[in-house]
Amino acid sequence: MMKKTAIVTGGAGGIGQVLCTGLLADGWQVAAFDRDEAALAALPEPVQRVACDVGDEASVKAGMAALGWDGLDLLVNNAGLAGPHLGPVEDLSLEAWRAMLDSHLTGAFLMTRACVPLLRPREGAIVNMASTRAMMSEPDSEAYAAAKGGLVAMGHALAISLGPEIRVNTIAPGWIVTSGAEELSHEDHAQHPVGRAGRPEDVLEAVRYLAQPDGFVTGQVVTVDGGMTRKMIYAE
Repeated sequence: MMKKTAIVTGGAGGIGQVLCTGLLADGWQVAAFDRDEAALAALPEPVQRVACDVGDEASVKAGMAALGWDGLDLLVNNAGLAGPHLGPVEDLSLEAWRAMLDSHLTGAFLMTRACVPLLRPREGAIVNMASTRAMMSEPDSEAYAAAKGGLVAMGHALAISLGPEIRVNTIAPGWIVTSGAEELSHEDHAQHPVGRAGRPEDVLEAVRYLAQPDGFVTGQVVTVDGGMTRKMIYAE
């Protein structure tokens, strides 16, 4: 039986790394696209490592050529600059704005465009990684919110354009604690209705669900946030 194949962008660290190792453990053939070559080298050997800046058209073309696959079952558009806070909007440079949108939104477009011909014959799936910040914000996070909101909108548009052969969904993680992140207090965890902050494995479970063959879900946003976006918060 032919192994299912998956590409995870931003696969060398954080959520992406857990997605790669989790899918690998499930029996998938996995390729990680990331511009951090040192982090790529630390991935388990079966993961195919592709050095690629997904926001750059030439880099995506070269990365796909280097991978050389003739079919694909799953694309996870997970890459993007971290750190949503870029300062007051009146001081936000066009360069910083474009860098944020390119890494998240343009990168997802370029990878999707490149992968659709591989996904369609296998009736594969695309999962975009947005954020609850597409729906709610803190101050000084306009570029990040715009990039993540764009992923949500592009996701449902793609679902209509690419169906029925390809299903497209979006995951909106909330507070996900990745390896090496700061220690959280009891209060940090307790403010989540489920009683804890998220883990990358929670996102992995959502990807597994959305990647299942012959799925009935498309064009949707799956929020993985421990219930935080459903909690009313008032100043005391």
